[in-house]
Amino acid sequence: MGQTVTEKIIARAAGLEAVRAGEIVEARVDLALANDVTAPLAIAEFEDAGFDKVSDPARIVLVPDHFTPNKDIKTAGQVKKVREFARKHGIAHFFETGRAGIEHVILPDMGLVAPGDLVIGADSHTCTYGAVAAFSTGVGSTDFAAAMAWGRVWLRVPQTIKFVYHGRPGRHVVGKDLMLHTIGMVGVDGALYKAMEFAGEAIEDLPIDGRFTMCNMAIEAGGKSGIVGFDKKTTQYLQSRPVGSRARTAGQVFASDPEAEYAQVVEIDAGAIRPTVAKPHLPSNTVPAEDLADVRIDQVVVGSCTNGRLADLQQAAEVLKGRAVHPDVRLIILPGSQEVFLAASRDGTMQALVEAGAAFSTPTCGACLGGHMGVLAAGERAVATTNRNFVGRMGDPESEVYLANPYVAAASAIAGHIATPDMVTTAKGGA
Repeated sequence: MGQTVTEKIIARAAGLEAVRAGEIVEARVDLALANDVTAPLAIAEFEDAGFDKVSDPARIVLVPDHFTPNKDIKTAGQVKKVREFARKHGIAHFFETGRAGIEHVILPDMGLVAPGDLVIGADSHTCTYGAVAAFSTGVGSTDFAAAMAWGRVWLRVPQTIKFVYHGRPGRHVVGKDLMLHTIGMVGVDGALYKAMEFAGEAIEDLPIDGRFTMCNMAIEAGGKSGIVGFDKKTTQYLQSRPVGSRARTAGQVFASDPEAEYAQVVEIDAGAIRPTVAKPHLPSNTVPAEDLADVRIDQVVVGSCTNGRLADLQQAAEVLKGRAVHPDVRLIILPGSQEVFLAASRDGTMQALVEAGAAFSTPTCGACLGGHMGVLAAGERAVATTNRNFVGRMGDPESEVYLANPYVAAASAIAGHIATPDMVTTAKGGA
C-alpha cells in the first residue's frame, strides 16, 4: 500500500520505512520554533524540569513577533526572558525586532525550512511551511520545551484529506479565497487532526505566496497540517532564497504515491469561486464578497503571517494606486518581514499605499490578535487579511472582523464598506 507525502516525511523523521495513519511515533525534529507568547512558558517548563542544555541550538528558532515592538512593561519582560535564554544557550536563530519579522514569513524565506522537514512550533499557524513540501504543525509550549531538551516529539500520524482544485480561478481570486471557500465547505472542524493535501490544476498554477496562505489556514479547518507537493514553483522559490549560513535550498523530496490511502478526496471547482469573505465569528462563515456591500467598516488590515508577503501588498497597492482610503476608514499595513518592507519600498508598493492613506507598521502580529497596532473598539468592524475572526479576536468582544483577500481589503478601504475591486474601479476617493 502506498503512502501520502505526509506519511513519508513522518516515517523519515521517525527512522521507519513506513508509517500508517493512527500510529504513534517518536520523530526527530528538524526545526522547533516559538514566539514571545509561547517561548516564556516553554522556558519555564524546560528549567523547572532541570534541563541546563538544549539538544541542538541550531534547530531552535525564537521569534518575538506577537507583542513586538514591546507594547508595555509586561511584554518587554517576556521578550527579555526569551532573549536571555537565547544568549545563554547559544541559539543563533533568535530574531530581534528590526532584524526579521513575523515567524511564519521569515523562517521559510531565510531558508530555515526545507522540503521533507518535520517542523513543530509553539504556534498554531506553524502549518504554513507545508507550502514548501514540509510537514509542519503547531504544538503546545510543553512539547516545544521537550523538543528543546531532546530534539524529538511524539506524534500520532494523521489521516490525509486530499483537496483537488480543478480549473483556474478568476480575476482577483487568490489562495485566500480558495482556502476560505474550502473552510466554508468543510467547517472549522472538517479536517480535525487531518493533514490537508492541496492538489489540482489551480494549485499547480498558484504562486508560492498563495500556497503559504492556504497551508497557514489549515488549522482554521481543524487540520493538523497543510501541504502542497513539490514542483517547479517550489524549486523556483527555494532558489530565490538568500545564499548564506541559514539558507537551505535542498531537502528530501517526497511525493504521495498514486495508491496512497486518503480519508477523503474533495473535488472543488476553482473556476466557480469568487472573492470570498468570512463573516463574524468563524472562518467558515463564508459568502461572496459582493453580497456584503451593505456592511460598513471602520478599519482595514493588510498583512500578518497569512497575507503579509510582497505579493499581498502589491495586490492591495494595485487597487489603491491613485485612489484614497475612505475618510471613515483606517488602513493599516503589516508587512511580514523587514525584507518585505524593503522590497515594497523599492518597487513603489509602499508609496502607492501611503499616498492612498495607509499607515505602515513594523512587522508584527500585534493587530491580528488584538494585542496592539490596531485594536478595535466596541461596535467597530474591520476587514482583515488575517486568519481568525473569533469574538474579540482583534479587540473588544463587541467588535467584528471580516476575513478577506488583499484585493477585497483594499477595495473595502476605498469604499468604506465591504467591496470587490470591480466595485471601485471608477472611484477616485471615498464612496
